[in-house]
Amino acid sequence: MTDVRHADASPRVASIVVVQLIVGGLLTLASVALGWWILSRGVDPFPIDEWWNALVAEWWHPALAGFSRVMNWVGGGWVGVLAVPIGGAVGLVLLRRPWAAAYFLAAEAVSAGFVQVLKHAFGRVRPEDILVVSDYGSYPSGHVANAATIAVAAFVIFPRLWVAVVGAAWVVLMAFSRTYLHAHWLSDTVGGALVGAGAALLVAAAFAVPLTRERVVPRAPSTGR
Repeated sequence: MTDVRHADASPRVASIVVVQLIVGGLLTLASVALGWWILSRGVDPFPIDEWWNALVAEWWHPALAGFSRVMNWVGGGWVGVLAVPIGGAVGLVLLRRPWAAAYFLAAEAVSAGFVQVLKHAFGRVRPEDILVVSDYGSYPSGHVANAATIAVAAFVIFPRLWVAVVGAAWVVLMAFSRTYLHAHWLSDTVGGALVGAGAALLVAAAFAVPLTRERVVPRAPSTGR
């Protein structure tokens, strides 16, 4: 038998889907709107971008630089694009959460696709003092988008407060590392967080029903005693 607590879950799932679609759509649209605002300024960064870029330059320290380079490696390249998604999916399958694994991979793929579309649509120039090799387009930050997708997807799969806190901290640290290496302007990281979280929520809406069914905990058959 399945847990009776899930018997009347359909209205609840429907409301969750609506919220995910609305919030995910708004976040994604906000990332596009921010990109258009940046594009309308030409090559001039926002004042807050210039201020933050100069501020982190004053905080230069080998330990922070080393940490940021590790984050650069973990959040991008073959590690961020292949190893993390595949490793996460394998772990979820081992936990007997195949739909969660499929959702995680789909969210990562959609997020990466959104990022590339926006990068090529806006073609923002990166800071001149960049310290690492990066791909085309400064807006939005792909590293931060990936971090936000992982954070939101993890909370969708494991809705616990500590998961949300750890996920938020991961996104903030990734954003800091990207600006510390001058790979992105601060507004690039904001755009990355918006599109990454938006993509994760939109895909979550598509997987809401199977994800909910997968959470049903089987109960032992009644013995009639």
